[in-house]
Amino acid sequence: MIEKDQTYRYADPRETIRIRITSYTPGDARAHVVDADTGKRPRQILARTLHATPTTKTGAPRKTGYIRESS
Repeated sequence: MIEKDQTYRYADPRETIRIRITSYTPGDARAHVVDADTGKRPRQILARTLHATPTTKTGAPRKTGYIRESS
């Protein structure tokens, strides 16, 4: 479940992108986020790109999207 103040990291390990959720209404297609470290660069991203686990249903590591770090 996507909630305010959760942090996510980009799935590609070569990237160090971290984001923090600033607002999300359940059922919406997009979540409002900012950079987790700086609090800058507000934007919207697709909620379907936010994942709770680092692996897919088949157990393969995720290659795209964002993986939850904390609640």
